[in-house]
Amino acid sequence: MSDIGSGILSRGRDGLRLVNAVQPAAGDISVSAQLMQEHGLVEGATVTGPVQQGRAGRELMEVTSVCGLSPAAFRARTPFTQLVAVDPNERFNLGAGGDVAMRAVDLLAPIGRGTRGLIVAPPKAGKTTLLEQIARAIRAERPAARIVVLLIDERPEELTYFRRTVAAEVFASSSDQSPAEHTALAELLLAHIRTELECGNDIVVLLDSLTRLARAFNRRSSGSGRSLSGGMDAAALETPRRFFGLARNIENGGSVTILATALIETGSRMDQLIYEEFKSTGNSEIVLDRDLAQEQLYPAIDVHRTGTRKEERLVSATDMAHLVTLRRTLAGYPPQQALTHLLTLLAQYPTNTELLQHLPPARR
Repeated sequence: MSDIGSGILSRGRDGLRLVNAVQPAAGDISVSAQLMQEHGLVEGATVTGPVQQGRAGRELMEVTSVCGLSPAAFRARTPFTQLVAVDPNERFNLGAGGDVAMRAVDLLAPIGRGTRGLIVAPPKAGKTTLLEQIARAIRAERPAARIVVLLIDERPEELTYFRRTVAAEVFASSSDQSPAEHTALAELLLAHIRTELECGNDIVVLLDSLTRLARAFNRRSSGSGRSLSGGMDAAALETPRRFFGLARNIENGGSVTILATALIETGSRMDQLIYEEFKSTGNSEIVLDRDLAQEQLYPAIDVHRTGTRKEERLVSATDMAHLVTLRRTLAGYPPQQALTHLLTLLAQYPTNTELLQHLPPARR
């Protein structure tokens, strides 16, 4: 008697398998080359079908769906290279639940479907906490949203915490695993996200961190002969760039939203180089400040250095006029006073709508 199995198609040393990276204990499912050829399956695709026990373990007998589509519809999907990317134009209302940190992000760096955002932070400034809050806010506003958290080279207890407390699919590698294991997980997820986008699906990816991901590829690299500052091999940045670059909003299609953390002020030239390589490729940036965090101000956002490109596509014209007034007001203060003033306003008004209506619209 067969049951229904599902997993992400992966090509490994032992052949084709459906893996469950979120719940590894569920076990892999072997897939025949015949099924792969018959249905045009690709690595990274989520494949579902009847499974039965074979001599070497569970085996996929037939394919009933691929990435939520029928096998025929999957074959007819638009290739990634032919998808048309447009600016993000549908905003996630992160502050709808009233959380102060999320209301601040909504005002300073609005996030939408297809945003490619960096959370830039020195150690102990609250980046992981902010990422967790963003996951909760998106889940609260859009219960059906697919949220994926990718944790690379993370502390084991941090993995357990995320899996138990965050309503998301958590793909993770711990700090006791090898660079090859870190990079293999990232490459599988990269293929998976790309295929999901081809199939018209929406996915939100929260990555902690882009810095550790680049470090892992650097340690695995055999050396391209081109060395950058801090001992970084130039070739090691190629896959992290492709991963971060997947974020986009597709015209009349799906979207990939990626928010990735990047470490700064660690004393490492390599970490600074990684940040410098990625800072111009995103369309949104939330910058956290060590001094603000030490003053116990949360979220420790540097108001002046935080923002989203083309935010007018995500914010109504009326709200935008009031936001300009807010930004001009905050620009007149040094960073600590600017954040303190913003937090005072957030405490005074229960919603961002009320806060903005209190401010006069900016004149052109």
